[in-house]
Amino acid sequence: MIGSIPMLRGLSGFSRVWLRSDIPAGLSVAAVGLPSAIAYPAIAGLPPETGIYASILAPIAYAIFGPSRLLIVGPDAATMTVLAAAMGAIIAAAPAGTAGDRVAIASTLAIGVGVFYIAAKLLRFGVLASFLSRPILVGFFAGVSLSILVGQIGRFTGVKIESDGLVAPLVEMFAKSGLIHWPSLILGLAMFALLWIVRALRLKVPGPVLVVVVSVVLSAVFNFRYYGIAVVGDLPSGLPAVSLPAFHQMPLDKIVLGSAAIFLVSFGAGIVAARSFASRTGEEVDANQELIGLGAANIAPGLFGSFPISVSDSRTAINLSTGGVSQLAGLVSAATLVAALVFLHDALRVLPIPALAAILATAAISLIDVDELRKIWRISRIEFIFALIAMWGAISFGVLNGVIVAIAATFAYLLRQTMFPRDGLLGRIKGRHGFFDLQRFPEARPIEGAAVFAVQGSILFYNADYVRLRLTSVIKALSAETKCLVLDASAITHIDSTGATALEAIADMLAKRNITFAIADLSEESRAILDRAGVINAIGADNLFNGREEALRALIGDIDQTDRTVPAANVP
Repeated sequence: MIGSIPMLRGLSGFSRVWLRSDIPAGLSVAAVGLPSAIAYPAIAGLPPETGIYASILAPIAYAIFGPSRLLIVGPDAATMTVLAAAMGAIIAAAPAGTAGDRVAIASTLAIGVGVFYIAAKLLRFGVLASFLSRPILVGFFAGVSLSILVGQIGRFTGVKIESDGLVAPLVEMFAKSGLIHWPSLILGLAMFALLWIVRALRLKVPGPVLVVVVSVVLSAVFNFRYYGIAVVGDLPSGLPAVSLPAFHQMPLDKIVLGSAAIFLVSFGAGIVAARSFASRTGEEVDANQELIGLGAANIAPGLFGSFPISVSDSRTAINLSTGGVSQLAGLVSAATLVAALVFLHDALRVLPIPALAAILATAAISLIDVDELRKIWRISRIEFIFALIAMWGAISFGVLNGVIVAIAATFAYLLRQTMFPRDGLLGRIKGRHGFFDLQRFPEARPIEGAAVFAVQGSILFYNADYVRLRLTSVIKALSAETKCLVLDASAITHIDSTGATALEAIADMLAKRNITFAIADLSEESRAILDRAGVINAIGADNLFNGREEALRALIGDIDQTDRTVPAANVP
């Protein structure tokens, strides 16, 4: 333990028997992770070795500080796309004529993301895991995937694409169609087809691994570089040294905003993935402790010249399918990648860029969860619309602004869900106990001489006027014989000052008609608000009751369910 931070939870209770499962699992994770580690940095214009560094350092840091035994962290396509957008904004803010060091910017953002994770842990903001809803994340990632696909046009064709966005690069590619390097395009499409053939045939060899092996062999035999096909080129043959990026030379506001955006997407996607895998294994997800694990897993690459990471779906899935039982699998994967960097240096340098484009394009398509979109459409049309809004934001405004659109869509969705709280007049059903909504239960009848009105939800500034108008319409429809209106507050979680003002207006309206206004089952917090606002004084403290039946007995006498009901009137 360091302070209150548990360490090595993913290795607790270690037994040598685990080696039989974790070593093969770690080797499999490394085999699948190496192609993506080399390919993903291209999304942000970073050298391939940065992805290998991230795939080595992040799992080591997570194994020390992370709570899960099974999650594997590493480069993630969606996180890389947000990183690319954040880096673009930082470079654009740099003084004219200065060239931004992309690696330094990426490592700065990785440290910034890690700081956001740690700060969120200190503030116990694990609840942020539920902030971006699943439908909005699904829509956002679909938009991100289209951005990644468009970004591979240049790598497939060998044509330099300078436009940004979704449509402009396609238009530019059409205008430059005469510059297409056909050998690069044919190779890229062949490797793309190979990936889908492997998936269709369900071969045991992972598609990206086969593509890397085949394309490296072909490149070495036929000397692709001689024919103009771009290759990875020289890679460092060892690990980097610890180095702090020059924070003072970068625009702090852009660094903070970029780090916040990457943090939201990284954590949102990471926790969704963690909970998805946990549902299969029975492992509990500790969102607040994941903040520490993922924070350390981002800071570590940042200190060694790499970029932000998240939970890796593909690597975690491989770990589970091959029988991994602890974070030792992640450590074995890291050690294997160190060996690859040292001993496979010459092979990796001839890896053709179009093959990496094929891997990235396939990964991007996998981000489009068509089945989940169909499920959302079937369950809730309005949630499907918000998923489309998040997708449209990422496509139309760029990924970084798309994060803002996704957050705005989340706020809009939350507001819509709470702006019109469910309400209704309650009555009795002959021979049954309790109160029933007059609209939902036609057999229910109002109580003679009284009205009981229930509100299910908070009464706050953005819906207080709606609640006031609903109560006003009910009051106008009350008969002259009505002695009291009881507001059932059992499902009202919070009332703010605007809500208190609305209820005060209702109290005045009822007082003018000589109808007693009573509130039943009011929470202590809401009672304190109404007391300070003067509403309790207006309606009288004696008219606050613990329940609906207590209120009705005090105001109109004993309630007889069979006789003291009247025919149902038109309810607004």
